[in-house]
Amino acid sequence: MGSIVLNIIKVIGNRLPAVHLVAVSVCAVIVGFTLMLVPSEEVSATRGDQSTLRSSQQETLKLDLKLDKEPSTPGLAARPAALPATSADSSAEATPEAATVQTVSKADQPTPKADNWVDYKVTGGDNLSTLFKRAGLSARDVFLVSEATKDSDALKRLYPGESLSFLIQNGELKKLKHLINPLKQVVLEQQGDGYSIDVVEKKPDIEHRFAYGTIESSLFLDGEKAGLPSNTIMEMAALFGWDVDFALDIRKGDSFRVIYEEKKLDGKVIGTGDIVAAEFTNQGDTFTSLRYTDSKGNTSYYTPKGESMRKAFLRTPVDFARISSNFNLSRRHPVLNKIRAHKGVDYAASTGTPIKASGDGKIIFRGVKGGYGNVIILQHGNNINTLYAHMSRFKKGLSVGSRIKQGQLIGYVGMSGMVTGPHLHYEFQVNGVHKNPVTVKLPHADPVPKSERASFQATSQALMAQLETYSKTQVASAE
Repeated sequence: MGSIVLNIIKVIGNRLPAVHLVAVSVCAVIVGFTLMLVPSEEVSATRGDQSTLRSSQQETLKLDLKLDKEPSTPGLAARPAALPATSADSSAEATPEAATVQTVSKADQPTPKADNWVDYKVTGGDNLSTLFKRAGLSARDVFLVSEATKDSDALKRLYPGESLSFLIQNGELKKLKHLINPLKQVVLEQQGDGYSIDVVEKKPDIEHRFAYGTIESSLFLDGEKAGLPSNTIMEMAALFGWDVDFALDIRKGDSFRVIYEEKKLDGKVIGTGDIVAAEFTNQGDTFTSLRYTDSKGNTSYYTPKGESMRKAFLRTPVDFARISSNFNLSRRHPVLNKIRAHKGVDYAASTGTPIKASGDGKIIFRGVKGGYGNVIILQHGNNINTLYAHMSRFKKGLSVGSRIKQGQLIGYVGMSGMVTGPHLHYEFQVNGVHKNPVTVKLPHADPVPKSERASFQATSQALMAQLETYSKTQVASAE
């Protein structure tokens, strides 16, 4: 602008007198000054932007003031310092409600503080005091918990593998959980100066599983090969133990079919239940055992015809033992080397193997009996006695006159008395006459009552059909 004015003055100065030149110069200065006062388009635009910015800042401040006046909402996180503006928001004033909705998100909400439980496994030699000490608690805490549980069975026994969980806050025991097994736990919770007790029990889901196999070496090994759990194999041996001597009678080629329960909790297998139905074929003879629960809730096992699987006596008092000497009235004694009747059966087994009572009865003799060593004699009713000899020791708590149930532990295999190795000598007497325990006819227990016959038949038919269906499915799958 200044350069243009100077050029004009120069042109005019070459043509006009000095007086006129002065007048023109004054006019040019006035015009230049006036032009400087008029804003250009660029300057106008810049000022407009600044004005808009100030307006936006005022609107934001106004919105902030409105939000600050709103009452705080419990559970919401702190509001951001400023809300982002959008083109849609510039046309209308934002409301506090809209602003609140925009500032709240799930991520902003505080999460509940989880309880900090500390778990301790029960190991051998542990008791309440050692576990509480490990958790940093005092003898007073042990006393308070013991007082709270003195009238219940809670925490009376702790076994290795179980666990105690402690919830401790500010040095105080607020809660205690005793996990007995996946289905049962005891919970203690602080109530004033003491603790309340709650027993929590869960019910597992029950599913049926099927297994079958052929004997090649032994029931236990071939049962495991078929996928049977060890406790199910033992249960099957007990079911058929009245009819099959698994130490003497089992043969290669024998077979079995079993339906048993599998327990699940939250989709995970936690154990097995009872056998539902089972068959065992031994040397061409097939024995079938079906579980039935009567109208009174009593459960037992029966043949398909309703006869009890349970006999009045077990065929063998020890599991999976080998017969080392049979019943023989003309046997030569291995120590005395002379003919002396062997009036029982010898079952060879390692020292410490459990010995079970073959039937319900009572103890009429317990002690040392000559060459028999440690002996227990049981009386069953008025006409049958059983004798168990050469024990290493007796089961604690038993004495003459003690009532015994079939299958109850009474002692352990040993080699007391006149013997050459550890074994059980077992005798069976009927009216004072010795009978061969392996071949004597054993009476059955009571059959299904007449009042339960119709219900049992329906259950029996259903279980037999399941055995056949599972078998056909497995065969088809194998093929």
